[in-house]
Amino acid sequence: MNDTQYQPPRVWTWDAENGGEWAGINRPTSGAQFDRDLPVGKHPFQLYSLATPNGQKVTIMLEELLAAGESGAEYDAWLISIGDSDQFSSGFVAVNPNSKIPAMVDRSGDQPVRVFESGHILLYLAEKFGRFLPREHAARTEAMNWLFWLQGAAPYLGGGFGHFYAYAPYPMQYPIDRFTMETKRQMHLLDSALSERRFIGGEEYTIADMAIWPWYGNLVFGNQYDAGEFLNVSEYKHLRRWADEIAERPAVQRGRIVNRRNGEPWEQMDERHDASDFDKLPKKS
Repeated sequence: MNDTQYQPPRVWTWDAENGGEWAGINRPTSGAQFDRDLPVGKHPFQLYSLATPNGQKVTIMLEELLAAGESGAEYDAWLISIGDSDQFSSGFVAVNPNSKIPAMVDRSGDQPVRVFESGHILLYLAEKFGRFLPREHAARTEAMNWLFWLQGAAPYLGGGFGHFYAYAPYPMQYPIDRFTMETKRQMHLLDSALSERRFIGGEEYTIADMAIWPWYGNLVFGNQYDAGEFLNVSEYKHLRRWADEIAERPAVQRGRIVNRRNGEPWEQMDERHDASDFDKLPKKS
């Protein structure tokens, strides 16, 4: 039966063999699938993550805080291999019952505090350290507008366009057309906003930039889903200008490679437990 002949059943049932790159780890239930504790390091913040765009948001923020002189933001970053179902361990589910990376535990106080959802982790850290979120009401509100925009928009890019363009078991025109249209609308929106301001929220670099750059910076570079030509990313010149500027920040260059297992050898760091770990990487050729 082809897609044009499909009729939804009265009651949906799960088919674990429905194909697609991530079909083996997805299921319609939540909760732990096996028992395993999470490791705990020496630093105030324990991060359990992978260098997907959502994971990069948080490691960029932590590296930016350290670069700004906030020594209390030291962290251990432990690799969660989602392809190996690490996110379904009892330890990870105790930190994030939604079984999605990244998840963090703040151990700087009397009692550990769990923090999950990448946008919330950024906001939590910004408020805890008083950094990268404007104090003035209107500027803060504008940064928050874009932070929440990203949290709602990125699923259309990743779970929509990215899934059907790069990961689905076979090409399907309708969903690819639908989500390509939305992805290009989002890029046009960002490009238009950045034609009038230096950063996403205004003239100040904020957590909104840190949230949006791993998704749409990589997209406009042509790196995300190998879709640069398909999306004609060269037409978004203001978005590219902004993405280039963010990419030049040393903290971003460090944060983007933490918990990363793909790319060149010099940009792969399974785990990060000390600033000196970056010095142990192979030199960029």
